[in-house]
Amino acid sequence: MTDVRVRPEIDEVQEQRDPETDRVVALPGPARKRPRHYGALLGGTALLLLVGGLGLGGWRNYQAELAAGATAQQIRTAIPDVRVATVRDSGSKIIVTLPATTTAFEAANIFARANGYIEKRYVDIGDRVKAGALLAEITAPELDHQIAQAKATLTQDQATLQQTQASRELADVTNGRDSKLVKQGWLTLQQGDNDRLTLQAQQAAVAVAQSNIAAQEAQIRILEQEKAYQRVVAPFDGVITQRNIDNGSLVQSQSTFMFTLMHPNVIRTQVYVPQEEAFGIAPGVDAVVRVPEIPDRTFPGKVTRIATALQPGSRTLLTEIDVPNPDDALSPGIYCTVELNIPRKTSSMIIPANAVVFDENGLHVAIVEDGTVHLQKITIVRDFGKEVEVHDAVKPGDQVILNPMVNLVEGSKVAVRKTKT
Repeated sequence: MTDVRVRPEIDEVQEQRDPETDRVVALPGPARKRPRHYGALLGGTALLLLVGGLGLGGWRNYQAELAAGATAQQIRTAIPDVRVATVRDSGSKIIVTLPATTTAFEAANIFARANGYIEKRYVDIGDRVKAGALLAEITAPELDHQIAQAKATLTQDQATLQQTQASRELADVTNGRDSKLVKQGWLTLQQGDNDRLTLQAQQAAVAVAQSNIAAQEAQIRILEQEKAYQRVVAPFDGVITQRNIDNGSLVQSQSTFMFTLMHPNVIRTQVYVPQEEAFGIAPGVDAVVRVPEIPDRTFPGKVTRIATALQPGSRTLLTEIDVPNPDDALSPGIYCTVELNIPRKTSSMIIPANAVVFDENGLHVAIVEDGTVHLQKITIVRDFGKEVEVHDAVKPGDQVILNPMVNLVEGSKVAVRKTKT
């Protein structure tokens, strides 16, 4: 039996004799052409693969849509967990911090009350003085001459009074004597009238002389008061904070500003309280003054005076706080802050700031009651940063949702997430 070897890759065979071995060998020839039905088979296979891929993709897309719908239905029907916070009452007092300015308890600009030259100045800026201490002396020689002249005129008036009194006494005696003689017929009625009227004239002259004396004495007192004004004294205990004169300066009455004197042992702090808190302000309210440059110290005080009427432009109430300052740690005219503990007139609630929602419906919060969401509109009175104060819509003990989801609506069901304690 003869073996037949088939070489599918060789289509034609050529024979050639080998000269060395004298044998006939077969050499490979050109490849045979493939049949035409082989290309059609490949095209059909690719088409089947394409159709199968499209079918598989469609099936997977259908399954994904079913899964997405199931997930959406699950989301719609699921009850979300939420974190809540409890609304609390803000307390019986409002703590308000406001900017303020310190002023001296007493302050006076001291003007000259006499015309003249400064003969001697006794104090300078920063000097502490007591009430009645001599600050400066004014010299005015012409005032001394006026006083001497007024006293001389007073002496003349007094002498005139003595003369008129003597004349009145003589007229009185004469009238008394002559009136009897007139009744007896020894003197005429004309003489009696002359004596009577002369007495009245002398009495009037005495009154005029007495009035002249009183007027001259008053004039002397005025001049002596002007003389006293030549000695400028401190009206109260304090510190000289300003000086505008020196020795030899010419001063004029009521127009020359000489010194500024302040009483710093008690500091008045002026603060303007907004209308919202002004209704609780009254004398006796506790206050604490703080100065940025003295961070390690506070200065307690109390409200002592209020303006009663609010300023129309700013709707604020001028309030003064007296702060004891025995060691002069505070100075008039510095910037400070005042913390007021104002009794609250209307109740208010505190809620976390991250519970507030702002959208097209305005400001509101989501309250949870028995697992149901209720949206309540609110009005923020004051913003403390992490918390806000409101007056209405909520009450102490309400549970408000923190960071509420955007899809929460009125009546949504939620589950309150328990927090670890």
